[in-house]
Amino acid sequence: MTAARTERPAVAGAEQDGSESDVVLRLEDLVVEFPAGGGQTVHAVSGISLEVHRGETLGLVGESGCGKSTTGRAIMQLPKPTGGKVVFEGRDITKLSASELRELRPKLQMIFQDPISSLNPRRRIPDIVGDPLVVWGRGAEKEKIVPEVLSAVGLDPAQVADRRPHQFSGGQCQRVSIARALVLEPEVLICDEPVSALDVSVQAQILNLLEDMKARYGLTLVFIAHDLGVVRNISDRVAVMYLGKICELGETEALFDDPVHPYTRLLVSSIPSMETVTGADIEKADRGRGEMPSPINPPSGCRFRTRCPLADERCAAEVPEMREVRPGRYVACHHPILEPVGAAAAAEGA
Repeated sequence: MTAARTERPAVAGAEQDGSESDVVLRLEDLVVEFPAGGGQTVHAVSGISLEVHRGETLGLVGESGCGKSTTGRAIMQLPKPTGGKVVFEGRDITKLSASELRELRPKLQMIFQDPISSLNPRRRIPDIVGDPLVVWGRGAEKEKIVPEVLSAVGLDPAQVADRRPHQFSGGQCQRVSIARALVLEPEVLICDEPVSALDVSVQAQILNLLEDMKARYGLTLVFIAHDLGVVRNISDRVAVMYLGKICELGETEALFDDPVHPYTRLLVSSIPSMETVTGADIEKADRGRGEMPSPINPPSGCRFRTRCPLADERCAAEVPEMREVRPGRYVACHHPILEPVGAAAAAEGA
């Protein structure tokens, strides 16, 4: 794999031979900003570029407030990003008209964080799941397709026929949300913290369900979470996000076993058990390094420099560019740690 082509912003994950035939979704220099009080601006997402390959699960992980959920919503144009491109199957959807974007919606669906509040409390479950078919003029297929999708996500169509969301648990409501997202057979599914509101035992069930649905429907997933253990279990590749920027991206096991960016290494090395790490663990791991700066006034240069033990004058003056430091491993850092974790531990022991 090589860095991105010179005629466009650096895109981590570009194909080695330059082919983009398997790239279903590409973000180019994506920017999302919101107005704040006093004429200030929240820099939620600041020029990130990524490629998502067809059939993969790309994990997007980071602390609360890093911009990962905003990135997911920007992909869906909820709302449209401030700048940059979202290229889906070769089309920049940020440039589409309302009618053109509507035509594309069935292929690009989203599962939201709170499974209960994302469902209409007054509608019956079959109606919630079948409404997309009605909207798209396929109401006649509702009686056939809705039971099939409900069964696929592990719900008995007969038992849920006259029930409403408040009569179900969080895990069951998330299954309904997944069924609603799948009923139009999308190609890409954006999962915004889909298990964070659920009990640990239920999380495993939903993760297994997503894996099953991915195989059954040929889905491509963008999985957004702050739980590193969950991301490690479900993702093929992982992008680590900090204060609106991507700081590291690579294949999942390689990234967790040998993190290159100081921030990623701090997260991984500070957690005793990666199977149980949560957003609170991330914040605990960074205690003593100072708090994450405000996105209203992010640091100059490298945004992690105020908490980084390797920061120097260059880090304050120059924004690090995303570059490939190993095959398939991309990092935005002036001082990447290229010594493997195991080698470093052995040196300390000696």
